Amino acid sequence: MPLVRHNAGWVILASFVLAFLLTTIPLPGWSADWRPAWVVMMVIYWCIVLPERVGVAIAWILGLLLDVYTGSLLGQNALGLSVIAYLTLRLHKQIRIFPPLQQSVLICIYLLLFQFFTLWIRGIIGVPPQHWTFWAPVLSSMFLWPIFFMLMRSVRRKFNVY
Repeated sequence: MPLVRHNAGWVILASFVLAFLLTTIPLPGWSADWRPAWVVMMVIYWCIVLPERVGVAIAWILGLLLDVYTGSLLGQNALGLSVIAYLTLRLHKQIRIFPPLQQSVLICIYLLLFQFFTLWIRGIIGVPPQHWTFWAPVLSSMFLWPIFFMLMRSVRRKFNVY
């Protein structure tokens, strides 16, 4: 069996670190609710383009790290991210051929599902959302997806990540 040498794995790691930093960077009060779901978008991106390297286990670990990092209930983001990663892996070949606007619609559906998991778990522990802006990250991520996808694709090509 030939050895498969993966190139520039540090780029994937650095992209997840950047997503975590963007998740906690302070924003002005009016825009804090509209922060895109950076970690979820990064998991979706890497599951689409490199499904053999980023999968459900990586999404679960990142979700647990995100739970600790943001102070949410342990397992809340891990459950949502692993389900999103599973769905993305199942459909990654179809998603790859979609134009960016169609991908944005699918990202919206995935993020709605992620937010529903969050809402469900918060409802179980008795902490419902206080405002409609709970759903704002879905919209901001959906509108940002085409730019995000093109930027990440250029980074992946520049560093020859495969």
